[in-house]
Amino acid sequence: MISLRNSVRVGALALIAAAAVSTSSFAAPRYDGTWSVSIVTKKGDCIASYRYPMRIANGVLANAGDVAIDVSGKVAPSGAVKVMVSHGDTHAAGIGRLSGNAGSGSWSGASCSGSWTAERRSL
Repeated sequence: MISLRNSVRVGALALIAAAAVSTSSFAAPRYDGTWSVSIVTKKGDCIASYRYPMRIANGVLANAGDVAIDVSGKVAPSGAVKVMVSHGDTHAAGIGRLSGNAGSGSWSGASCSGSWTAERRSL
């Protein structure tokens, strides 16, 4: 059960972060702030849904929650997001797009996949 929760959290973070497409530039403060990311599992035996806070600073994604999860990702100036999330030996990746104060995308891990949505909570 713990590894399943970790998989979901990692997947959620990946989605949440859904940070930048491989680009050499970062998004301006346009997307900076604290975001609330909702992750939904659509395939696999992971937690059905999960909400997690993420922080974006100068286009770089970071963990804004209490759970010890490693997050790496970026937001491109276009709002495109690509992120990797890991916890122990569990990993997940997310992609998507931010626009204004909202965003959405997809995520996948070793045994689960799904979608994510995000709302900016503060600047």
